[in-house]
Amino acid sequence: MNPAAAAAAKNNGESAILSKKKSGSEEFWSAGTSISSSSDRKIDAPMDNKQPEHNKLIFSPWSKGPYPHQITQPREPVISSPASVNCKPHARDTLSSEEQEWLRHSQVGRKKDFVHYERIHGKEVNVLQGLELHTGVFDAKEQSKIVKNVYELQKMGQKGQLRARTYTEPRKWMPGKGRVTIQFGCCYNYAIDKDGNPPGIIREEEVDPLPPVFKQMIKRFVRWRILPPTCIPNSCIVNIYDKGDCIPPHIDHHDFVRPFCTVSFLAECNILFGSKLNVISPGEFSGPVSIPLPLGSVLILNGSGADVAKHCVPAVPAKRISVTFRKMDESKIPYGFTPDPELLNINPLVKPSSTRTPTPHLQTKNTSENVNGNGRKEPNAKPVIWQNDDFPPLGALILGKR
Repeated sequence: MNPAAAAAAKNNGESAILSKKKSGSEEFWSAGTSISSSSDRKIDAPMDNKQPEHNKLIFSPWSKGPYPHQITQPREPVISSPASVNCKPHARDTLSSEEQEWLRHSQVGRKKDFVHYERIHGKEVNVLQGLELHTGVFDAKEQSKIVKNVYELQKMGQKGQLRARTYTEPRKWMPGKGRVTIQFGCCYNYAIDKDGNPPGIIREEEVDPLPPVFKQMIKRFVRWRILPPTCIPNSCIVNIYDKGDCIPPHIDHHDFVRPFCTVSFLAECNILFGSKLNVISPGEFSGPVSIPLPLGSVLILNGSGADVAKHCVPAVPAKRISVTFRKMDESKIPYGFTPDPELLNINPLVKPSSTRTPTPHLQTKNTSENVNGNGRKEPNAKPVIWQNDDFPPLGALILGKR
């Protein structure tokens, strides 16, 4: 073979390998770590499209392992040479999967000290007790994949491929009304329906079971100590908001036990809390506390934060998706419900004894601001820790016609 032909063959072989690697990295269900592209370096901007530096989660476009804090100096490519053959492997390439997951979960920001006192039945009560905000739980690439699955489910609902009470797309009869909902695990009735069923879980109705992508999310919540193993969700509801849609003030029904959680995608928004929330106009509410919900974050509602304070989402500034996960009360579970074996006996992560923990690069951010009824901001005293994040992808949703 002449030199030109040999070079062409070599180039063709390298191109084939690169193509194969690329297609493999794009698979949704993967046991490997995620490799963020340059387009994944920043989470979408919040409402005003000007995200402050301290509110950014930055993702490495080159890191293959659990060291997302090492984003300032990409490693130089290794050049094959006789001397490099005997070099020791990089530390991150020798970590076990358990060690990698432990290091990733340790990068989650956790705020549990929300405080706002109101007088309830003559006593001063912290109406935010039990709220927790976990930030950086899902990275930009994972958010994109979850959103893609939600849109696939929406298409199935529009085509009638989901059970009747699973998918609801009401007519937008007034501003703020008309968000799409997709329910899995149980059918929840928001108000008295045409058949006279009261608000709560309708035990006689059946909806579709939890899709694989949501089961993967639940496993992460429990393993990463976001939800306790005693309260593993067995239902969820997806809310798809168009610009201007909202959720009015309410307390979640006690057909669902506490705690429960909600995850935010596509657009950052604020959620209001208080024992009394005022409706100013359609989609416009006021209350004593406003908490911003970063993209990919998980908000836990428990204690007084779930049962004393009401909460609402004012008209959103842009397209938004939220997924709320809840466990049904045993006495309210639908008659035809079958527990999912994948969601039984999930245990929290245990730190591997041999974990080599690098010193993470931390970014501090002031916690959410409490906004009182007069519009004055009362910044909380303690900062919440924001850390860089790079987690493995979630599982794919296998769609099929019913």
